[in-house]
Amino acid sequence: MTGRNEQAGLAADRVASGWRWMLAAAAAYNLVIGIPGIAAPDAELMARTTSLLVACFGLLYALIAWQPARLGPALWPAVAGKAGIVALILPEILAGRAPPGTSAIIAGDALFGLAFLAFLLSRARKKRTV
Repeated sequence: MTGRNEQAGLAADRVASGWRWMLAAAAAYNLVIGIPGIAAPDAELMARTTSLLVACFGLLYALIAWQPARLGPALWPAVAGKAGIVALILPEILAGRAPPGTSAIIAGDALFGLAFLAFLLSRARKKRTV
């Protein structure tokens, strides 16, 4: 019985190790974008609140990077959030009304959202084949 548990643990580690760097990068991305805005003296309350939420999601991604096999399902709200923010802000970018730098941030959100979705779908596919 121990051999089977060890094999399952090794398989989970292999699955997890392939995605840890992406999740750690997502954590760093959100923290780098979110933390400076929290204490920005000239920022309005809603901008600081948004920065706080972005940073908190960064902490979530860091936790998931630590144990992706166990905590991975917590990425579903992040997929919805990444898709939602792209859907909200992309029209502003296309209309030329978004602040400078917004395009790069939204591109990062879109890429991480797709990566999160790929991670979640690959896990679901592997569960069906096991």
